[in-house]
This record gives sequence, structure tokens and C-alpha cells, in this order.
Amino acid sequence: MNPSSVDSIVDLIYGLLIAVSVVLIVVAGNVVGLAFGFGVLLSYVLHVVWKMARFDPNWMTTAVEETVNETVEQTVDETVEKTVDETVERTVGETVDETVEEKISETVETTVGETVEKTVDETVEKTVEETVGESVEKAVDETVEETVEQTVGETVEETVEEKVSEKVEATLDEQRAGERADEAADEGADEDDDPDGNR
Repeated sequence: MNPSSVDSIVDLIYGLLIAVSVVLIVVAGNVVGLAFGFGVLLSYVLHVVWKMARFDPNWMTTAVEETVNETVEQTVDETVEKTVDETVERTVGETVDETVEEKISETVETTVGETVEKTVDETVEKTVEETVGESVEKAVDETVEETVEQTVGETVEETVEEKVSEKVEATLDEQRAGERADEAADEGADEDDDPDGNR
């Protein structure tokens, strides 16, 4: 006998038994028909399992393995996804908070420091320039004016005195020299007049 023919005949018989259980439910009553129907279904399930085991011995292990793999994958995926989401969310939140706080603090400190420093420098420089400029200009004007007046006055006075004294002395010296020359000329003329050389 061919195993395929036997399997086909057995499948047909089980189908007829299930049909008989339906007829019994309608004719004999619910309890007898249901009991017979459940018995037939249970034996059919055992027959299918036996047939699958005979034609494909790895069927049960493969089916169980696939079911276990699917269940494990699904459970692991859900658990890992949930855990990773929570961890990433918490870690990213903390890291972003810390980084943002640090960057804001650094930026604010730098910006405020530079702005304050620049403003203070400009204000101090401007104020110092104005104050020092005015003070120095006023002090220099006063000092230069006093010094120039005093120095120029003294210098001009001394220079004028020196120059006048020199000119007067030079003029007097010239006049004296002129007088001496006149006297010498007069004396020389007198000697020429006296042949004896006496005076």
C-alpha cells in the first residue's frame, strides 16, 4: 500500500466522522453529538500530528522553535525598545540640559565680560581723555603762559640790557678812539709845525 493513499483514506474517514457528529447533534441531542464531535476532532488532531511527525520529523521542533523565536524576538524587541527609549530619553535629556546650561553660562559670561570690558574701556577712555585733555590743556595753557611771560620778560630784559650796554660801550669806545685819533692827529700836526721838534 502506498502511504499517500492510506493518508487520503484516513483523512476522508475523519471527515465523515465529523459529518456524523453534526448529524448526531441535530438528531440525538446536544450532549451526545457534542461529545462524539469533540472525540472525533481530538483524534483528528492526534492523527495530523502523527502524520506530520512521520513525513517531517523536524516539524514539531521547527514549529516550536519558530514559535519560541517569534515570541522571544517580539518580547526582546519590545523590552529593548522600551528600555533603550527610556535610557536614551533620560540620558539625552540630562546631557542636553547640562550642555545647554554650560554653553549658556559660558556664552553669557563671555558676552557679558566682553561687553562690560568694552563699555568700561570706552567709558574710561572717553572720560579720561576728556578730563585729562581739559586738565592738561588748562594746566599747560596756564603754565606755558606764565612761563613764557616770565621767561620772555626776563630774557628780553636781560638781552636788551646786554645789547644796549654793549652798543653803548661800543659807541663810547668808537667815540673815544675817534677822539684819540683826533688828538693824535692834532699832536702830529703840531709837531710838523715846530721844526725844532719842541713843543
